[in-house]
Amino acid sequence: MNRQRTIESVWEIAEPLARTHGYDLVDVEFKKEAGRWVLRATVDRPGGISLDDCQAFSELLSPALDLRLPVAERYVLEVASPGLDRPLKRDADYRRFAGRQVEVRTCSPVDGRKRWVGKLVGLEDDVVVLVAAGTTVRIPRPQVARARLHFEGEPEPGRRRDGRVKL
Repeated sequence: MNRQRTIESVWEIAEPLARTHGYDLVDVEFKKEAGRWVLRATVDRPGGISLDDCQAFSELLSPALDLRLPVAERYVLEVASPGLDRPLKRDADYRRFAGRQVEVRTCSPVDGRKRWVGKLVGLEDDVVVLVAAGTTVRIPRPQVARARLHFEGEPEPGRRRDGRVKL
């Protein structure tokens, strides 16, 4: 089974399990790290996720994967929290986090830039809409390489952490 199909299969197994137990499945990764395959499920819940929550979901997910996931490779299952810079993957993420600061990186330049930081307006007809530096920016979803919540302490594009402009 290829990696993308493995990820899709894990979503199909993990998402209903997460929802039933009050979690939100944020992301699934299946990749080789330090010479071993790692299957990482990232979960969240209103009010945040604890280490105990990660362990509890791991104990629910592991037997379900053992029964239903046809993976030839041996892998390590990790359940993690999304952190402050939570990725935005699904349509529901763009609705849920409307009004928050986000960082969007694009596959190719949009209006001359590949990195945007601004206030997320939402998703309209498969277009990510945000306000950056007072300007409304519309980024077609297929152009989004990565989108995540932007931690307020991070520098804006073109600035260093000390506030000076990058050259």
